[in-house]
Amino acid sequence: MQMTTDPSAPWLIVGLGNPGPGYAMNRHNVGFMVADLLAERMGGSFKRSGRAQAQVLEGRIGPAGPGSRRVVVAKPMSYMNVSGGPVTALRDFYKVPTANIVAIHDELDIDYGTLRLKLGGGDNGHNGLKSMTKAMGPDYHRVRFGIGRPPGRMQVADFVLKDFSSAERKELGYFVDRASDAAEALVIEGLERAQSSYNS
Repeated sequence: MQMTTDPSAPWLIVGLGNPGPGYAMNRHNVGFMVADLLAERMGGSFKRSGRAQAQVLEGRIGPAGPGSRRVVVAKPMSYMNVSGGPVTALRDFYKVPTANIVAIHDELDIDYGTLRLKLGGGDNGHNGLKSMTKAMGPDYHRVRFGIGRPPGRMQVADFVLKDFSSAERKELGYFVDRASDAAEALVIEGLERAQSSYNS
């Protein structure tokens, strides 16, 4: 699994989540939160894609000149468990190599706020990743945002679809900012350098 060597190939950064205000602050929607911040940094706003059930923003990140990268930031509007369809449609329309796709998602098996960057691998029961992998294989990048395990006997499905706690929200902005930095570093500097900076 190699990253593309073509620096002109676009990147597709996908924040995973569920559409609608009722889900906005759920733990499962942290991918949307990071995508929103990336869009804000790029100085643009999301528009409904005519090619896929998604909101998209096209732009560039990185230093001006040859060091910048062409990027499409996307939020699938299809609900988490069928994210693969919109992502595949966007990949095909923008001609993005699968290795240039970055999925930003919540991760149960990592402590809250901890990040892990990787290329490929399993879905660990995450329905958004499961749908993406079924649609196009596993060889895309992931920015895994730790949300920790549910307390006591709470079911996983209930936990991920609950809002971040008031204690968690105190640090949420910082962690979303750091995840945005990590996604940008992955695109601009490559996986190994981004991992050395952000995997903790």
